[in-house]
Amino acid sequence: MVGTMAMQLPFIRPGRMTRTASHPVGGPRPDDEVLLDAPDARLSPALVAAARGDHGPASGLLQATRAAAEWERRDRYITRLAAFARSRPDWLDAWLATAPHDPDALLLRAQLAVDRAWQSPARAEMLREVSPLITAAARGDHGDPVPWRLALDHARGAQAGHTYFEQLWAAAVRRAPHHYGCHESALRYLAASWHGSHQECFDFADRAAQDAPADALVQALPLRAAFGYLTDGCGPELPRERLDAAADRAIALSPRLPAADPWPARMRNLLVFVLVCLERWPDAQEQLRLNGPYATSFPWDQVSDDPLGHFLRVRDDIRSAAAGRPPGHPRSERGGRVRPGDH
Repeated sequence: MVGTMAMQLPFIRPGRMTRTASHPVGGPRPDDEVLLDAPDARLSPALVAAARGDHGPASGLLQATRAAAEWERRDRYITRLAAFARSRPDWLDAWLATAPHDPDALLLRAQLAVDRAWQSPARAEMLREVSPLITAAARGDHGDPVPWRLALDHARGAQAGHTYFEQLWAAAVRRAPHHYGCHESALRYLAASWHGSHQECFDFADRAAQDAPADALVQALPLRAAFGYLTDGCGPELPRERLDAAADRAIALSPRLPAADPWPARMRNLLVFVLVCLERWPDAQEQLRLNGPYATSFPWDQVSDDPLGHFLRVRDDIRSAAAGRPPGHPRSERGGRVRPGDH
């Protein structure tokens, strides 16, 4: 049983220094070479152009993902571009002005509106107001599951009833039965609706992973359920074997994804987080090797206001454990239990 894990996670003490020695080829990267939330080679030019006010590369990128049914990448790119547009919306405004019915621009506008609503004290009211934008995005391309992931997120924020959510879920999986984003949104709805019912969340995640191809990102959905359990601190205890099985499934997925690449970095960062919670230090070290120099804000921003610094300290802790030196075992830098954010 792992009752103590949900209460006290083995993360590094905040005052500990990290090493910055040079590294051999393929070895650990110095701290100043680690990149936080780095865009991949396809997204980077779109962000650079957007910073100049040019929406053309973003339009081309999103159109290409839609044409090739690259739904996982499309979802990630929409999220990242919307995050950029929160502080620099001029390029998106220009895009919508010139192509008001473009399905990619409509989806990006809807994502941005939902993101803004989530951050508002008047969340419920603002979410009601953005419903028409999500509907317009869904009508833009009837085969695209990403607007339906957004609709699922919206329904969770609006505390929609189960019947309505199930209707959205059915529409989403008709379009892409194994889309990770829709599955993650559904998992988070279950967690929010039945707080502490981690058994149900694991059951849902395990069924989704079992039905998916071996290289599908949804193989990591049980890992997301394990993260929810380990950071929640409530509900009945789960057997350690169930957490290990979730980690093992993600470990099996990891070599199927590109090594030292920004695209799978979020999954590998989450896997490292869970492996450290489980004190599986050699496995965590191997994931660091596959991950390369890429840190992601999630999940480290759930336990620290300095996600990059926290990642580096946890990385150092993993190396200490691998070298036979006992790592520290304090709780979140924020004090008290570690709790995930709500969006």
